[in-house]
Parts: sequence; structure tokens; C-alpha cells
Amino acid sequence: MLLSKTMQGHLTALMTILIWGTTFIATKILLLEFKPIEILFFRFTLGYITLWILFPRCFAWQGFKHEFMFLCAGLCGVTCYFLCENIALTYTTASNVGIITNLVPIFTAILAIFFIKSEKPGGNFYLGCLIAIIGVGLISFNGKFVLSINPLGDLLAVFACLFWACYSILTKKCSNDGYHIILLTRRFFFYGLILMLPALYLFNFEWELSRFTHPANLFNILFLGVGASAICFVSWNYAVKLVGAVKISIYIYLIPILTIIAAILILNEPFTWITAVGSLLTLCGVILSEGKIKLIK
Repeated sequence: MLLSKTMQGHLTALMTILIWGTTFIATKILLLEFKPIEILFFRFTLGYITLWILFPRCFAWQGFKHEFMFLCAGLCGVTCYFLCENIALTYTTASNVGIITNLVPIFTAILAIFFIKSEKPGGNFYLGCLIAIIGVGLISFNGKFVLSINPLGDLLAVFACLFWACYSILTKKCSNDGYHIILLTRRFFFYGLILMLPALYLFNFEWELSRFTHPANLFNILFLGVGASAICFVSWNYAVKLVGAVKISIYIYLIPILTIIAAILILNEPFTWITAVGSLLTLCGVILSEGKIKLIK
């Protein structure tokens, strides 16, 4: 029995989130010897090379208008999103970033109203977002409800959300033009890496490739570059193409739950009842936002 394109999109998004939910472990290990900007650059350089290997065909110049959209997608989804998020973590708490990042689906929905007329969400979407945000809040703070306001870091986290929302909208609009999804993602990576170059100087980037002689470093950068970047960005963009930027953005709420599961299994971190309630609320919010349950007509 063949799955519908919509179902294929949802399953693809879920697979992507399963991988993205475990990237924190690889990043945490690499941060012992690498700066955030170094991880970011090596990760997407490896992802760009991987996409060439997977689909070794040239992607011709598509005209200034289309190339400008590709450039904006690379700027938003590769350069600005990850830089803002990583820098935000140096100025504010991980809990704050975890909560603020969940504004992505709402920002995506607002942008879709103006730029993708066919993806106007209804009341269930926003109610589901609210429930999911409460659930993620419980997961992030885990009973320690101390919200410290750090203006610079929190503002950077908000900008990260906005950049990812813009990336989702641009991906949907670009995919509507019929480009091969791997070629399209590779072009996004290309522009993202080019626009990242000034940041290498600003954040004292160091090559020191000898660090990859350590098996743990090599394995984790391969996981981030090949799996979480090359394969997952292609699969995420494919899901956005099939289902839409707004509905697919909801799956971002599942990342904290998957992160917790990975932390329990791999890092032996505790699982509390507050985390359980937060996970349940998050799942309910996702189901409601996806329209599986109708509470608001």
C-alpha cells in the first residue's frame, strides 16, 4: 500500500526530528575541543561535500531573482539561525533558549499569512502551539521555575526563531518551482557557508584538523555533517515541500522530548514526573496543531 504524499511528508519530518533530537550529545562532546563557530563551519562544509557525493550534478545559475532567494535561505537557515542560537547560549540560559525557540511555528504561521496564502492556520493550530509551549516549559525548567531575563541572549534566541521561520517559508516557495531537493539544499549550504566566512574571523576560527584524529571527534562531526546537516536538511526541505512550512514546523516541539529520551538512555539523566507531564502536554499540542483533534471550529 502506497503512502500519500502528505503521510510521506509527516514521516520524513518525524525521521528528521528523531536525528535532530540527539545532535546535542554530539555537539556537547565536540565543545570540549571546538568553538561553536568551528563546529558550525566544519559541520556544513562536510554536509555540502556530502550532497555533492549524493548527487554529483551541477546546478546551473537560475537567474538573479531565484539565486537571491537561495542566498536568503542560506543566510537564514544556515548562517544566521545557528550563529544566533549558539551566541545566545553564551549570554542566556539553555532553559530560556529552549522556551524561546518554540516560537518558531508561530512565527512561521504569521509569515505564511503574508507569503503563502494557502497555509493560513486555524484556531486549533494556535491553541496547540500554546499547549506545546507550556509542555516544553515544564521540560526545560523541570520544576525550577526561575526565569532569568538576559536581554541580549534572549533577543538573539528570538532572532534565531525568526530566521528559521524565514528559512521554512523560503524553502516552501523555492520547492514550488520544481527544483531537485538535493540540488536546492546544496545551493542553500553554499550560500550559507560563503556568508559565514566573516564570522570565522570575528570568532577566532582555528583549523587544527589534527583534532579529528580523535575517534570521538571524527565520529561526532561526521554525524553532524552527514546525518544532521546533509541528510536531515534534505529530508526536512522535502517534508516542507510535501506538507507545508506551517504544519511541518510543529514537529520542532518534539525535539525536547527526544533530547530527554536520548539523555536518559545515553547520559543516564533522571526522568521526573514534571518532565513526563511536560512531554504529554507537548505531544497533545502537536496533535492538536496538526488538526488530528478539533476543539476550535
